[in-house]
Formats: sequence, C-alpha cells, structure tokens
Amino acid sequence: MKIIGIDPGTTTTGIGIIEFLYGNCSLIFYDALHLNSRDSLHSRLKKIYDECMNCIKKYKPDEFAIETAFYGKNIQSTLKLGQARGVAIIAALNSNLNIAEYSPREIKKSVTGRGAASKEQVQYMVKSILSVKRTKITTDSSDAIAVALCHYYSLQNNLKRHATAKKENTWESFIEKNPEKILLRN
Repeated sequence: MKIIGIDPGTTTTGIGIIEFLYGNCSLIFYDALHLNSRDSLHSRLKKIYDECMNCIKKYKPDEFAIETAFYGKNIQSTLKLGQARGVAIIAALNSNLNIAEYSPREIKKSVTGRGAASKEQVQYMVKSILSVKRTKITTDSSDAIAVALCHYYSLQNNLKRHATAKKENTWESFIEKNPEKILLRN
C-alpha cells in the first residue's frame, strides 16, 4: 500500500510518499515545494495542484492523507492555507483516491507519542521509523511523511478494531460469554 501525505502551505508544501509492503515500511519520495511569496496566490495554488497531480500519476498511491488547517490569529493565513488544502484535495479527488484528514496534534502523537512535539522531534522520529540515515529531510517534508505514517497507523488501528469486533460477534464468543444460556440435551 502506498500513501501520499501532504503538509499544505502557500509558501512551502511538503509531500511524502511511503509504501508498506509485507510488513516493511519504506520511503518512496519526499519533497518540499517552495513557492515564491511574490507570485500571485492563484499561480502558487496551481503549482501545488500540478505537483500533487504529478506525484499521484508517477507514484500511484492508494491513499491520500492531508493535515487539517490549524486556526491561528491571522485569518488571512488560515484562509490561504485552506485554499492550499483545497487544491491538493481536488488533485486527490480527480485521481479517485480515498482522502483522510488529520490534525497536527494527531499526526505528532501518532509519530512521536506526544501531540505537542516539535518539528525537529517529528523529523527525528520519521527518520528513525523509516531507518533513514544520511538523507537530509526538511521539516516540511518530514511533516508530510508523518501525515502518511499517521494515516497508515490509523488504518491499522481500524483493521484491528474491525477484526476484534468481528471476533466478538461470533457464536463461539457468545457461548464463551454466556454459558448459562446454553441448554444441554440429555
């Protein structure tokens, strides 16, 4: 399974693609799309969309995960971030990918165990989880990779819960839990 993770922004957008195959996780691609703040917002949004589409076409991920917008004091920044998220999500929709969204706290907690972890702690753990030794990964790229890892962990937890729920809904589990309701014939 390949997962593309996006850390959206109108000046820097992080992109990370990971693959889980036979229980092993590997880093397929990562980049930080640096956008010129002097360019119009429209042209920057188009670049984000185009880069997302290029990565999706080239690496053919199965799932798409993106960080949700955080609400800062500057409403204009929040609106622009929402637009960057929107064009990335449209790229995923146009590619028929399942879309998942995670808050910054969820992402940090899934990778570091702490929802208030710093960008550097996230970067360190991403490199550790993926056994990346020398490669320089920017914090924007490591944040995007962390989004993809968070989605993978979420999918795994959902599968475990589903398997447990299925197991609990069998006749065998009913009998184990309710032995007094079993009538034995002589």
